[in-house]
Amino acid sequence: MKIEVSATSRKAQGTGASRRLRKTGRVPGIVYGDGEPLMIDIDHNNLYHALRKEAFHASVLTLDLDGNKQQVLLRDFQMHPFRQQVQHIDFQRVLPDKKIHMKVPLHFVNAEISPGVKLSGGIISHVMNELDVACLPADLPEFIEADLSGMAVGHSLHVSDLKLPKGVAVIAQGDAVVATVQIPRGAVEAEAEAAAAAAAAAQGGEAKPAADAKAGAKPAADAKAAAKPAAKSAK
Repeated sequence: MKIEVSATSRKAQGTGASRRLRKTGRVPGIVYGDGEPLMIDIDHNNLYHALRKEAFHASVLTLDLDGNKQQVLLRDFQMHPFRQQVQHIDFQRVLPDKKIHMKVPLHFVNAEISPGVKLSGGIISHVMNELDVACLPADLPEFIEADLSGMAVGHSLHVSDLKLPKGVAVIAQGDAVVATVQIPRGAVEAEAEAAAAAAAAAQGGEAKPAADAKAGAKPAADAKAAAKPAAKSAK
């Protein structure tokens, strides 16, 4: 997906200049890397809606700066503490023959047909939602797919199980766990309670005869108690 951002270079700097710029519906920013840093400003509404798209955060972008197009990556942005307003944005230039480091989102698929979910009623737990990768700009994927179709209860999906696109390498994450399948805690507790109830019922059934025998002995005990006053009177 090709994403293009239009920007204008600016000269005014400082807190006051940035505040005045925001009042006009523009966002101050900077472009750095491979050359001199350039101060820029971008239309706020267009940028705000672009930031809501996942691909904008994990793609090589085309920055149209005063008619001069260059390839950049989104590196940082700041939002207002309580308003839906972008305060500042940073882009980094990229070269086609130089590898870049990026966080790429994971897309989990086929969870509903995995044995752990379909047959055992388990739930998928996402341990990771993105992956640190290194690649050339042209090889950067928008996302990496994590296939859960073969996962059973108690099993885990690791980084080594992922199918990486050609030219993409994972950065220093070893063979970390990406996702697991587990039985919900409530279901485990309910099963344990049912088993305990069944065991208690079984024990109660075996104890009944003994309890009946004890109940049957009561009349004899009552007769013995009734005989005591009579014996006292005879004295």
